[in-house]
Amino acid sequence: MSSTSASQPSPSGKPHSDKAQQIDPILRNALRYTISAKEYQLLHQYLLSRAPAVKKRTPTPKKYDAIVKGPDDYNVAAIRASLRLGVLTFSGLKAWELISTKLLSRGEVKRRQPQLPLWKSTNVRLSSSLALILLFHRLLRRFFVRIRESLLSNEAKSFRRRNPRISRSLTSKLAPAIGSSLAGFFLAVYPGDQLRITIAIYIFTRALEFCYNYLEELGYFRNRPYWFGSWMLMPLTCGQLLHAFVFDRDCFPPGLASYIMGNSPEYLQKRPADYPKNLRWPDTYDIVDSLAEISKQRWPPFVSPILFPQHETLPKGLSSISSITSPAHPAIKSLSCALLHPQDPSCLRTYVQYWIQAFPKLARLFTIIFAAMSVTRYKAFLDSPVAALNNLAKRILRMSLFISGAIGTSWGSICLFTNIFPRTFLPTQRWFLGGFLGGMWAFLERKGGRGNFLYSARMSLDSLWKVGVKRGWWRGIKNGDVLLFVLSLATVNVLYEVSPRSVSSGVARKGLGVLRGEGWVDRADLPREGKVKSSDDEE
Repeated sequence: MSSTSASQPSPSGKPHSDKAQQIDPILRNALRYTISAKEYQLLHQYLLSRAPAVKKRTPTPKKYDAIVKGPDDYNVAAIRASLRLGVLTFSGLKAWELISTKLLSRGEVKRRQPQLPLWKSTNVRLSSSLALILLFHRLLRRFFVRIRESLLSNEAKSFRRRNPRISRSLTSKLAPAIGSSLAGFFLAVYPGDQLRITIAIYIFTRALEFCYNYLEELGYFRNRPYWFGSWMLMPLTCGQLLHAFVFDRDCFPPGLASYIMGNSPEYLQKRPADYPKNLRWPDTYDIVDSLAEISKQRWPPFVSPILFPQHETLPKGLSSISSITSPAHPAIKSLSCALLHPQDPSCLRTYVQYWIQAFPKLARLFTIIFAAMSVTRYKAFLDSPVAALNNLAKRILRMSLFISGAIGTSWGSICLFTNIFPRTFLPTQRWFLGGFLGGMWAFLERKGGRGNFLYSARMSLDSLWKVGVKRGWWRGIKNGDVLLFVLSLATVNVLYEVSPRSVSSGVARKGLGVLRGEGWVDRADLPREGKVKSSDDEE
C-alpha cells in the first residue's frame, strides 16, 4: 500500500494504517491468505450484515481492506488460490475414498492396507501437485511478463544488442505462455501411476484437438468433404483396442472389457442352467483366450465329435473349450464358429440374432442416460417439445446403432474373414481389421460424437503405449508422462495466447484464465476495447 493511500483518513478521522497496525501480524497474514477484500465484501453484504451479533464483532469491508492490503498482492492471490485448490482437491478425494470404501464396497472382504506417512499419501501428493502447478504457473507467467517488459524498455537496448538470440526469445509474445508451462513439471510430485498417465494423455489429445481447430481457423480444411471428421479416429481406435483385447488384455482398459462382454449376446456362450455343476465351463475370458490361440494356430477347421467320436477333434492347447464345441452343429466348418455360435451353422443368422438381442438393450440404456442428461435443457423442451423429443430420439437411435454395430461387427468379422480369407492370410492381424470395420459405424454419430471419439482415442493411445513397452517396440522414458504434460500444456497456452477460440471449450478457456491469474473470464469474449462480456459457454 502506498504512503499516500495509507495516510488517507477513514470516516472516523483515524488513518486506516493505524487500525491495520493494531492487528497481530500472524492474524493479518492468515486473513490475507484466506479471503480477499472483494470476497469479504460479498460475504459481509450477503451474510455477516444480516446477523446483528456477528456484524458487531466483524470489521467493515473498508476496515478489512485496510487490514489485508499490503505489498505483493498478486503473489498473495496466487498462494491463496493454490491453497484453496489443494484443500478442495484433498477434501474431494477423501470424500470419494469414504464413499467407495464405506458405501460402494459394503459387504466385500477388504485387505488391510498398510498405513503410509502423510507425505506419501496419494491424496496429499495429488492435491499438492495440482496446487503447485497452479501457484508456479501464475508466478512464472508474471516473472516472464516482467522480464519481457524490462527487455523491451529503452534502458535494455545495450543488452538486446549484445544478446540478440536471448532477447528475441524473452521478448517474444509467446515467452510468458511457454515459460509458465514449466510449472507442469510439478506433476512429478504425484507418483507415476495410471492416473498421472491419464492426465498427460488427456492434455496431449486436447492440445492436438486445439491445434486442429487453429489450422481450421486459418482455412486449411476449408474444402474438406462432408464425411471428413473426428469419427475417422474410431476405425483405428477400435482396431487397436480389439487386437489388444484379444492378445494383450493386461494392456486393455478393464472397464471397457466388462462393457464389451456384457453386450455380446449370441457370441459368448453362457453356462447352461442344466449343465452339471461338477463339470467346468469356460468363462468369457477363457473364450477370448481360446480365440487368440485359434488365430495363432491359423484358424484350424472344425472336426465335429458327433461325426467322429473316436478322433481327437480339438487342436493342442484348446481342450478347455470342449464343453462348448463338442455338441456344436456338425455343419459348422470353422473352429472359431463352433466356439462363437455352436447351435447355429449360419454366421449371418447369428449376426441378425445378435442385433435382435443387443439393440433393444442398448437403446433402453441410452434412453435413460440421454433423458437424464437432457433435464438441464428443459427450456428447449418447453419452447418446442416436439422438436426436442425428435432430437432426443435421433440421438438415442444413432448412439444405439453405433455401439451395437461396433460390437456386433467386430465379432461378426471373425466369421466373415474365416469364410473369405485363406487360413494363413493375416491370421492375427485380422483382429485389427475386424475392429476397423466395427469402428466404421461411428459415421452415424459423426455430428455429435466428437467427445466420445476423443475419449476412445485416449484409451487407445494408453493401450498402444503399454503394448509397445510390453512387446519391446519402444522403451519408456523416465517421467516421460510429465514431459509430455509440459509440452502439451505449453502448446495449449500458446494456442490460447494466439487464438483463444481455437480452445473450443468455454470451460477450458475460463480454466486457462484461472491458471494464468486472470480470473474466471473467457478471452474469446473480450472485445477490442478490453471489457469482459458475460459468458455462458459450456464444454
